[in-house]
Amino acid sequence: MSGRRSRQSTGSSRISDDQIIELVSKLHQLLPEIRNNRRSNKASANKVLQETCNYIRNLHKEVDDLSERLSQLLSTIDSESPEAAIIRSLI
Repeated sequence: MSGRRSRQSTGSSRISDDQIIELVSKLHQLLPEIRNNRRSNKASANKVLQETCNYIRNLHKEVDDLSERLSQLLSTIDSESPEAAIIRSLI
């Protein structure tokens, strides 16, 4: 790195380039799509952030889909049954 500049964040707190690099590296390790690809050890910050957004979007979609499936299951069983109570607690 050619300089040790800091970037202005919200309010008066500052985050250094080194901190950004560390955070991007941590995100990189959490993403299965990038982590499982051997050639992506040096993925750019842009790629890591894009993949993070995609991953979070996919997780939201999965949660929505599972909630919908639970709702459908709940509508097919007796609403007073113990199973229904369990399903309602998951929604």
